[in-house]
Amino acid sequence: MSRAVLDARRLLCPLPVIRTQNRVRQMVPGQQLEIRCTDPGATHDIPAWCRLYGHRVLEVRESDGEIAITIEIVGDGAPGPG
Repeated sequence: MSRAVLDARRLLCPLPVIRTQNRVRQMVPGQQLEIRCTDPGATHDIPAWCRLYGHRVLEVRESDGEIAITIEIVGDGAPGPG
């Protein structure tokens, strides 16, 4: 299983979610993406985005002002219409 890392540190809402969405479009089911960010809102926004599009949140870690959210891609990796 492959894991990619997305550096979304120092980006504010909605950019961490937008960058996550763009990266996920390039991925296939079963792959994992670790999103590294510093925006505290991402701990709510990225899991909410995953619920909307069916991806799985595997882990959320916070340490020294940095957040790491690991998700698993489910389906074709692309958000639905809209």
